[in-house]
Amino acid sequence: MPTYDFDLFVIGGGSGGVRAARMAGQRGARVALAEAAELGGTCVNVGCIPKKLYSYAAGYAEAFEEAPGYGWQFDTPRFDWATLKANRAREIARLNGVYRGLLDAGSVTLVTGWAHLEDAHTVKVGDAQYTARYILVATGGRPFVPDLPGRTHVTVSDGMFDLPDFPKRLVIVGGGYIACEFASIFNGLGAQVTLVQRQSHLLNTFDEDVREFLAREMGKAGVDIRLNAEVATVTRGHAPNAPLVVTLSRGQRLEADTVLYATGRVANTEGLCLEAAGVALDAQGAVKVDAHYRSSVPSIYALGDVSTKVQLTPVALAEAMAVVDALFGDGRRQVDYDYIPTAVFTHPNVGTCGLTEAEARRRYGDVTLFSSEFKALRHTISGRDERTFLKLVVDTASDRVVGLHMIGPEAGEVVQGFAVAMRAGATKAHFDSTIGIHPTVAEEFVTMREPMPG
Repeated sequence: MPTYDFDLFVIGGGSGGVRAARMAGQRGARVALAEAAELGGTCVNVGCIPKKLYSYAAGYAEAFEEAPGYGWQFDTPRFDWATLKANRAREIARLNGVYRGLLDAGSVTLVTGWAHLEDAHTVKVGDAQYTARYILVATGGRPFVPDLPGRTHVTVSDGMFDLPDFPKRLVIVGGGYIACEFASIFNGLGAQVTLVQRQSHLLNTFDEDVREFLAREMGKAGVDIRLNAEVATVTRGHAPNAPLVVTLSRGQRLEADTVLYATGRVANTEGLCLEAAGVALDAQGAVKVDAHYRSSVPSIYALGDVSTKVQLTPVALAEAMAVVDALFGDGRRQVDYDYIPTAVFTHPNVGTCGLTEAEARRRYGDVTLFSSEFKALRHTISGRDERTFLKLVVDTASDRVVGLHMIGPEAGEVVQGFAVAMRAGATKAHFDSTIGIHPTVAEEFVTMREPMPG
């Protein structure tokens, strides 16, 4: 048997990589992890966590707007961008330390620097070389910006949290969850936001009713949504403090202080020398893996955004547990990708679990739909015109609820609970027989009785 420096060498210190490293270490494996940046990956540093914090910040603007309806009187509030940035940075630094503590608790050797493969069992970081029985690639993804005139003038999502100055005019290009979330955040914080989307709708993979309802609500809140629009160029004038100018393919010109491109993400495999080690990549540059997260090289595994089509932090964590179990356990743990709940932290929030109506029709043929749209109790005297939308998709033959969708307050919190029931096989009859909590928005899911026509 060959002798290796480590049993497992993990490349990437994001959520999936840290989880795999520390759990393998706790099982007695000799583990090292290489990371060139701060621990925690995209989610902690420039993704889920700071984005949710900024979403909370934007929510206070809505609360201030609603407060007079509930009898509160106060002077006009003032938002300070520098304070938000500083407080966010302090919290992220704390979380970086938490992740370091998790690695220490698993007796994981942390190697600082950019790693690349030399062969199927060898990793090089700087001038140092390490061998391992298994190598796990968990380097995540990075924002993708298409090649266009003026590409150097645009910003990606990673840079939005620490902009030197708050953008009074923000143009966002894209229509996915990142674009929509940042549109809601900066609109709430006081920016004039224009969202440019080349397709005819937002949130391409979501239910059609959800897409249309969210676009209306975001529009009512003040986001200028331009559908079926494409950017031709991004330019900046030569005068001091000249604005950026976004010219659309039909000739319209939009002035902006910042242009955010949120046009998707790609696997972060560049510079890892994966091909030299024999690791096969797909057309988009992601690592090809089998059902057990093993690449084309038997000793090299990959998980998370660098290889999966379900790019969610909890999915990466689940995949990490499956990999560790396969390598250092009984190999029984598997990840079930059905009924994965997810949320979009727009204003209002989106929460969803299971199939869209279109997906359900393709899979089951005959489906029964239930939906409800209303003004939540909070807004009956808040003065705001925000509305809430809920939808159930039911397989008619089995009565099983196969899709659940919500746009409204704390949609993610609400849908998380229903996801448990859906994974357990809950039917519409189960929903109907459940007593609701009154008065809540969530109770509407168990009181909808009349199917949608057609």
